[in-house]
Amino acid sequence: MKRTGFIAIVGRPNVGKSTLLNTMLGEKVAIVSSKPQTTRNRIIGIHTVGEDQYVFLDTPGIFRPKNSLGTFMVKTANSSMQDADAIILVTDTGKNITEVEKNVINYAKKTDTPCVLALNKIDLYRREEIAETIVAYAALHEFSAVVPICAKNGKGVDALLEECKPFLQESEFFFPEDMVTDQSERQVAAEVIREKILRTLNKEIPHGVAVAIESFKDEGSLVSIRAEIFCEKASHKGIIVGKGGEELKRVGSYARADLEAIFGTKVYLDLWVKVKENWRDSQRGITDFGYSEE
Repeated sequence: MKRTGFIAIVGRPNVGKSTLLNTMLGEKVAIVSSKPQTTRNRIIGIHTVGEDQYVFLDTPGIFRPKNSLGTFMVKTANSSMQDADAIILVTDTGKNITEVEKNVINYAKKTDTPCVLALNKIDLYRREEIAETIVAYAALHEFSAVVPICAKNGKGVDALLEECKPFLQESEFFFPEDMVTDQSERQVAAEVIREKILRTLNKEIPHGVAVAIESFKDEGSLVSIRAEIFCEKASHKGIIVGKGGEELKRVGSYARADLEAIFGTKVYLDLWVKVKENWRDSQRGITDFGYSEE
């Protein structure tokens, strides 16, 4: 008897939602960086074990939006909860409870949606602090389960998967058994390049970067990719390119290594940097880069 279920992974920015998704799947399908608001779109991760298929909806962090892109990201997170059979609320164990967590809990109560609390980053806190966090959340809601985890090293993740099992319902699989994500190869390439920009340039460059894949050719033994990196100001372009093109070369080198591991073949990467002023504030701008609700 086949069973399946849609489970939304929600929480504040930078609590480890994408890291958790990658760990549960055993493969990298969502980009990760130390910066908040790294995930922009909903990413579907599929974990099929025997007759069970878990369909995880990795969502952008929920925050107070300041532009059109932020508004889209928050809408995406909220709509993912509405599409899900259950919710995993991921929190940073040592952080105080905010309106974000309270709103998710209130939604779960109002809709009677099962909700598992995943207390992440437990490796950074003492047992007493973990216990205090559990008590604080228990006062707000009767969760289906409370699971302390470390998404980075996998501790507690198997237990979290086990707690999600009761949410699966008898149904044919929605995705092929060997499929791990709904993202196209073009989307994967664009996201990996953006991740390397976020990581390589650290705090020098803001989040106003988008990546568009202009050409993707799979020739079997070689994948050739031409990508355009868009930023919001001419001064940002200079930072991304770097002196003598060194920063852009570093981004390309790191991205190529990841993509070769993902695609299992050699990758030729051709990167260009362009300026598109204030694209995050424009509905047309965010739609052009694939951030639409369709």
